Amino acid sequence: MNWLLLVVSGCIELVFTFCLSKVSKTAGFEKGLWCIGTVSAIALSLYIVTKVLKTLPIGTAYAVWTGIGAVGTVLIGILFFKEPVSFGRLFFIFTLIVSIIGLKVVSS
Repeated sequence: MNWLLLVVSGCIELVFTFCLSKVSKTAGFEKGLWCIGTVSAIALSLYIVTKVLKTLPIGTAYAVWTGIGAVGTVLIGILFFKEPVSFGRLFFIFTLIVSIIGLKVVSS
């Protein structure tokens, strides 16, 4: 259950990075809404990861959490913000995913 919560927390971190990117690209009332989304998402993500760290090894859990955020943020950039796609980027995203899975497997 705690691994599932860790993944959920990592996915909420993606909401944070998406909202943060929108904050930098908007103005006025809309900017305020994205700011609320940014703060809410990071607060919820940190709350969940703090609870999870009580039962999972901190090094592994933190690496998995930040790995989800790193991979997801790159994918969000590619899918929503038209960042460039290259073989190298995709290769290293794949490498990160394999590493995250490996950390989970060896810590069980």
